[in-house]
Amino acid sequence: MASEKFQKFLTLLQNQPQAERVDHQKMRVMQDKVGGKFPEGVLGTPVDAGGVPAEWIDAPGAAQDAAVLYLHGGGYVAGSIDSHRNLTGNLAAAMGCRILALHYRLAPEHPHPAPVQDAVAAYRWMLGQGLSAERIMIAGDSAGGGLTMATLLALRDGGDPLPATATGISPWVDMEGKGDSMKTRADADPMINRDMLLQIADLFLGGADPTDPLAAPLQGELAGLPPLLIQVGDAEVLLDDSTRFAAKAEAAGVDVTLEVWPEMVHVWHASAGFVPEADQAIARIAEFSRPKLGL
Repeated sequence: MASEKFQKFLTLLQNQPQAERVDHQKMRVMQDKVGGKFPEGVLGTPVDAGGVPAEWIDAPGAAQDAAVLYLHGGGYVAGSIDSHRNLTGNLAAAMGCRILALHYRLAPEHPHPAPVQDAVAAYRWMLGQGLSAERIMIAGDSAGGGLTMATLLALRDGGDPLPATATGISPWVDMEGKGDSMKTRADADPMINRDMLLQIADLFLGGADPTDPLAAPLQGELAGLPPLLIQVGDAEVLLDDSTRFAAKAEAAGVDVTLEVWPEMVHVWHASAGFVPEADQAIARIAEFSRPKLGL
C-alpha cells in the first residue's frame, strides 16, 4: 500500500488537466517551474562540458574522482538543469559523488540525433577531465532514461570505454508506443498517454526513422552494455518500455536489474523529500550503483 503522502501527490497529479495537443513551450515553462531546489548544502557550478552547457552538482563531502552524468527527462522537447534540481540534488546527496547535469539540445529546434551527440560529447569531456570510465555512471529519467541507453550504444559502437554502470528511471525507449501497457495502464497513468507520446516523438524525430536505435534503444543490439538498473512504476503506460528493454538486454547477456515499483507513477523520484517512495527509490539507486563506482 502506497504511503499517505504518495496518495496526496497522486491526487494532485490526477487533478491536472491534460491537453489534447502537445505544446512544448508550455511544457518547458511548467517543468522548470516545478523543478524545485537543491537540498540544503548541495551546490551547483555551471561548466562547459565539451561544448554542452552543464552543471556540476556537489553534496557536502562528495567524492571528486567519481561522477554521474545525468540526463534529464522532458520528452526531448522540454526539461533542463532547472527542472530537475530537486531530483539531481537528492541523488547527489545519496550517491556521495559529483553529478554532471547536462543541458542537451532540445527538439524541435534540435531534433534527433542532437541529444545523443551532446551526451556523448559530455561523457568524452568527463574522461578528458581525468575521470576513469570505471568510476562514471550514466543515469536519466524518461526521455533521459532512453537517452542514457542510446548514449551507451553510441559509446560502445564508437569504441569508447563504457561507464561502470547506468540507471534508467522510467526510460522511454520505444518511439512507436507498441508496448501493451499503453493500453493496460492507460487508466492508471495520470501523466502520460500514447497519443501524447507519439506527438512528442514526431517533434523529437523531425522525420528521422522511429526505429533508429539511437532514438529508440529498444530497437538496438544490446550486447556489451554495462550493468543496468531500471526502475519503473507499475502505473505507467511506459511500463512495457522497461520490461521489454530489460528482457532484450538480459537475453543479450547484459547484467540487468529491473525494479517495478507497485502503484508508482512516471518518475516518482521527482517528489524526493516529500514522498517516501521517492526517497526510497533514490536510496536504492545509490545502493546499487555506489559499489560499482568504488564508493
